[in-house]
Amino acid sequence: MGADNIIFLEVIEWFHEGEQELVHRIPQRDSGEIKFGAQLIVRDSQIGVLFYKGKSYEAYGPGRHTLTTANIPVLTKILAIPWGMTSPLRAEVYFVNMRIFPNLRWGTRDPVAFKDSELGLVRLRAYGVFNIRVVQPILFINTLVGTMGKYSTEEIEEYLKQVIISRFNDHLGENLDSLFNLPGRYDELSEGLQDRLKEDFSHFGLGLDHLYISSITPPKEVQTAIDDKSRLSVIKDLDKLVKMKAAMAMEKAAGSTGDAGAGMGMGMGFMMPAMFADMFRSQTAQAGTAAEEEMKCPDCGHVIPKEARFCPHCGHQQLVFDQCSDCGKNLPPNARFCPRCGKLADAKPAPKFCPHCGNENLTNSVFCNQCGERLK
Repeated sequence: MGADNIIFLEVIEWFHEGEQELVHRIPQRDSGEIKFGAQLIVRDSQIGVLFYKGKSYEAYGPGRHTLTTANIPVLTKILAIPWGMTSPLRAEVYFVNMRIFPNLRWGTRDPVAFKDSELGLVRLRAYGVFNIRVVQPILFINTLVGTMGKYSTEEIEEYLKQVIISRFNDHLGENLDSLFNLPGRYDELSEGLQDRLKEDFSHFGLGLDHLYISSITPPKEVQTAIDDKSRLSVIKDLDKLVKMKAAMAMEKAAGSTGDAGAGMGMGMGFMMPAMFADMFRSQTAQAGTAAEEEMKCPDCGHVIPKEARFCPHCGHQQLVFDQCSDCGKNLPPNARFCPRCGKLADAKPAPKFCPHCGNENLTNSVFCNQCGERLK
């Protein structure tokens, strides 16, 4: 028998040609006449699926498998004469790559709206990565691959991005009230979003292995508002914040070149002394006012309010018209000597305040014109 008459059986196998190739079909074009007894070689991290007569026939794991079809050598050619020597018993093998495909990127092409409890309605951009793998080969082929000869992650990545962004919008609105609470919650948000997407991916026989949120960023003007609030929480003084920003602007202007920078730096140089002098003046005035509002009791030495008529610590009367000229002790009415130091009491001047009610509108009479108590 000549070499031309020898019938060879197929050995069907597939080596990965691309890192992102999910499925590879043999033959890549049209369909095949896989003969009875053909050998199918399936490697680790692969699943081989035989489609026979237009339907999925069987899935094969790693190893060598003998395929059983009705395409018997020589006999099939004779029986195919009515169909132009083409057997109607068509068969194809799909090799599905079962490994994890990492570092697939997702992100918002356009900013998404988010209602912040403190900032109002803001537009956010979000980015991240995710990993996928095929978990149900036949379902994956029937729902996404179809009759394509090759199928890669690039052809499904754009669709999966849109699914992730859609779920991300709802998940963020339900689990975050303000961007100020975002730090420290990336892991929590990522895990919740991953659980939410697993069902969507399972409809196509895919598994979402991991999903990460790399960043969630608001517009620049919102970032500026957040920075200002952070500074205010540290400084706690709006006047100091304004002065600090002015100092930063002066420093920036001093570092710039040209006449414009020199003019701005000179103008800020004239403004800054006045601004800081005003700040120090206000601080001095506040200190002086505080000192004026308080005084010390001449009897016990404790600090008491200026308006106090009696010391809250020792009960010493503050509004008096007769005191010892030597030690400052209040003298009782008609006292000739000081009860503390024993010095002879001076002649009593006309009182300025009533020691009983504090009345200032006194006449030269002996009795107060408001409470009627004796003055001298």
